[in-house]
Amino acid sequence: MLVLTRRVNESIKIGEDITVTVLAAGPGGVRIGIDAPRDRRINRAEIIQAVVDANREAVHSSSDDVAQDVLRSVLARPNR
Repeated sequence: MLVLTRRVNESIKIGEDITVTVLAAGPGGVRIGIDAPRDRRINRAEIIQAVVDANREAVHSSSDDVAQDVLRSVLARPNR
């Protein structure tokens, strides 16, 4: 993991097309802005994990074997 120190209004570049800028910093957290192409997905890690956990719970709590097989096959697909 790369760890950088940035101040408000300072940025980092990721590749040629993504810029992350520190907008504000305070005791409650840091606000960042991300400038990236529209076709790039940007998600908070905790949201992705919550969806994965909910999908796994749905698979395990379902009593319908067919539904379980369908959900397992969807979850097993690589991300595009």
